[in-house]
Amino acid sequence: MMRHLDELRSRIARLAAGSPSPLWLEGMTVFSSERVTEPLGFVTEPVLALVVQGAKRSALGDHIFDYHTGQYLVVTVDLPLTSQITRATHTEPFLAFGLPLRPELIAQLLIEAGPTVVPPHDGPGIAISDAADELLDAVVRLLRLLDEPRDGAVLGPGVRREIHWRLLNGPQAAMIRQIGLADSRLALVARAIGWIKTYYDQVIRIDDLADVVGVSVSSLNRHFRAVTAMSPLQYQKQLRLQKARIQLIAAPNDVAAIGYAVGYDSPSQFSREYRRMFGAPPGRDAARLQTVATVQD
Repeated sequence: MMRHLDELRSRIARLAAGSPSPLWLEGMTVFSSERVTEPLGFVTEPVLALVVQGAKRSALGDHIFDYHTGQYLVVTVDLPLTSQITRATHTEPFLAFGLPLRPELIAQLLIEAGPTVVPPHDGPGIAISDAADELLDAVVRLLRLLDEPRDGAVLGPGVRREIHWRLLNGPQAAMIRQIGLADSRLALVARAIGWIKTYYDQVIRIDDLADVVGVSVSSLNRHFRAVTAMSPLQYQKQLRLQKARIQLIAAPNDVAAIGYAVGYDSPSQFSREYRRMFGAPPGRDAARLQTVATVQD
């Protein structure tokens, strides 16, 4: 395992050098940071996020997920997370690898593997695990293919398939397999989330959302809370506020306009809910984040 981690550190440090944000390469991401970061919110899609060096913290509502070298975070449905790098230095920067998870590939693997008895997964669509040596080996081989583009075009899909297979047979197997099942709880919630993301800036009636998904209101609320740790309306609120925060960093003086743009009818309500989530009024929070970014740059 240490041999694989050492090679991953070397490759990711070389690939991500000089990039201030995650770098996309052939359908995967690599990232390097020499500094700890402020907590920032975003909506993550289904993904494998492997920490090769350093440590990171992600929060889903009141649920905190700390993961470090040799561990990975797996997310199986679009979730509004607040994340920050918690361990990084100039001599030992934070290094990470990310790979989007593909529901159709997981479904194909489930069909080919045949019936398997797996305990049901009743928790949220996010978890942390230690990376097995077989998983690290597959990630190393995928990154090596970047040095040989012709090999990567032919062999890359097979290695990505192997990584999905390792996850499907790892400690989070019950959660991972739900991504590929059309009638699973995760698939139901994913449909609801897709609708909320499309109409996040509009008034959403739970009855309408339940009709779109094809379940009762009580079933929708129960499944949605189990997967995301929040209600559909709380999800919408977090989505609105996180989008507003990103926009405010670029335009800190347009608080009212940005509040309206993300769906708030009242500037006072926008400011009140923003302060409750981020601990400061919109303008002050945006100015602070700009200052932090300037100092770090």
